[in-house]
Amino acid sequence: MKDHTHRTARRKLLATGSALGAVSLLSPLLPAWAQNGTAGIPPQLLTLGGDNIQLEIGHSTFSTGGRSGHAVTVNGTLPAPLIRKRVGETMRVSVSNRLTDADTSIHWHGVLLPFQMDGVPGISFPGIKPGETFIYEFPVLHAGTYWYHSHSNLQEAQGHYGPIVFDPEAEDPVAYDREHVIVLSDWSFTHPHTIMEKLKKGEAYFDYQRLSARGMFIDDPEQQMSWQERLMWSRMRMSATDIADVTGATYTYLVNGHGPLENWTALFSPGERVRLRFINASAMTVFNVRIPGLPISIVQADGNPVRPVEVDEFVICVAETYDVIVQPTEDRAFTLVAESSDRSGMARATLAPRMGMEAEIPALRARPLLGLDDMGMNHDMTSDVTSQEDAMSQPGMNQAGMDHAAMGHASMNMSSREMNSMDIGNMKMRDKSLAPADMEVGAGVDMIAMNPMDSAGKRGLGLENVNHRVLVYTDLVALDPNPDPRPPSRSLEIHLTGNMERYMWSFDGRKFSSIVEPIRFTRNERVRVTLVNDTMMQHPIHLHGHFFEVITGNPGFHPRKHTVNVLPGSKISFDLTADAPGDWAFHCHLLFHMHAGMFNVVTVRPLDGAAT
Repeated sequence: MKDHTHRTARRKLLATGSALGAVSLLSPLLPAWAQNGTAGIPPQLLTLGGDNIQLEIGHSTFSTGGRSGHAVTVNGTLPAPLIRKRVGETMRVSVSNRLTDADTSIHWHGVLLPFQMDGVPGISFPGIKPGETFIYEFPVLHAGTYWYHSHSNLQEAQGHYGPIVFDPEAEDPVAYDREHVIVLSDWSFTHPHTIMEKLKKGEAYFDYQRLSARGMFIDDPEQQMSWQERLMWSRMRMSATDIADVTGATYTYLVNGHGPLENWTALFSPGERVRLRFINASAMTVFNVRIPGLPISIVQADGNPVRPVEVDEFVICVAETYDVIVQPTEDRAFTLVAESSDRSGMARATLAPRMGMEAEIPALRARPLLGLDDMGMNHDMTSDVTSQEDAMSQPGMNQAGMDHAAMGHASMNMSSREMNSMDIGNMKMRDKSLAPADMEVGAGVDMIAMNPMDSAGKRGLGLENVNHRVLVYTDLVALDPNPDPRPPSRSLEIHLTGNMERYMWSFDGRKFSSIVEPIRFTRNERVRVTLVNDTMMQHPIHLHGHFFEVITGNPGFHPRKHTVNVLPGSKISFDLTADAPGDWAFHCHLLFHMHAGMFNVVTVRPLDGAAT
């Protein structure tokens, strides 16, 4: 958008904001951009910027749904203040720890910077002790929507997170009249360490949607499961409803710090192009986002521009960001719906021309059930993005193989006789012959996927059969050519492993510890990394300090991301240029999975082995 358009938009927003002065009273625990009835965010209004940003980490009380609990906040707000800078400027942030009982830190998620500024205690710096101040300083190298959060003591689950917007140095490739930041998160009044203890005692502690005997008799194909299928799951000691470890049984799902009943409202004028900057700052929740009645145009993924693609719904995994454009033309309200992937609850907000307006809130959809393909047993898929990109043009095929929207879960399509003939329950879910030679198959591995297929073109859990457009990774095409056209010089396969009953999580069967060997790259080498999910949980995998190109069948224009979701029993590949020297965290961004061991260090060194 050109500068004069920015100025016009800013004047419009300021005028609207003045008219709302009597309505939008500031709450002490909500930053201005997150206030109910916000008119939007002009680039230089009500955000943190300037030459020296001051942040204080402390204890606060947070309230939602009529209850109050303890939070760890930044400058006393939840979410934290919005930080906004421009490419070419220097980011200088003084972070003071006002906690009396714990170290703290800030990781700048998705931001390219020197590894000493990355903010991971024990990896890139020692952490910030109580009473101390640490100064982060680094150049702003790239535009986009990002976020920041603690990497200490599970504080991220207690409210220590906030948004970042880096504006381009010149013209923005996305034209818009108004913008809102949408931070999605999950909140529990139970301390995260207590949640972790409960998960260690019983992995299904928060699963209140387990199958019941009644489900065998009700006339509802989404909920019904035959006794043969139930016997199969019982033999495997697994649950078909185990979609999310932590659910709406303890979580309240928030939009900008507001629970569903508090109806956070963002304003627009009919006909405007409204940019919504979505950030999933949850500890554990994958959201399915839609705005009934409004098409959604995806224009940015993880801060990087993509060719606009219009959908009706998209999955935003933990730690991902998506920028979208909506253009409501009617003088009416629209409901923003963010359902948890297990359908145990939703975050809800309103887009409206005026305060006090609401739209219909759709009911929660039927909770999904896991199937054979989620165990890595789907033998029907015939194409793999990583090896057969030319197959995409074939009739009846999408960019990852069979049309999942038409196919659905394999277990739902197989007859009971077919399932019995396969004798799934007696199969060795932990067949060591399927594991690579360097994988450690011990107590921490309860399953190895038999036939994991590429999931880049697969819809998210529970969305296989919805009759509208759902974003998949293969829809994402980079707006600009990928910066490194070299083919990979080698391949690396990393298995995502776990034992649900013991709540153990790992890479290649090895829980992170001081003796686990780092993943090593030579500086500037080009590597094809394939993530193989040997579990029945989805895992958003995040690499610090780098962008990588997710292999989607768009050579030269693969989407550049910092986080990629790997669906159960599947695999996904990305190409990485290891161009940032240092030691970088690499982990599942489901907070309790990372805490339980699905974490490692990526070390990037020059050919001579020096640190820089």
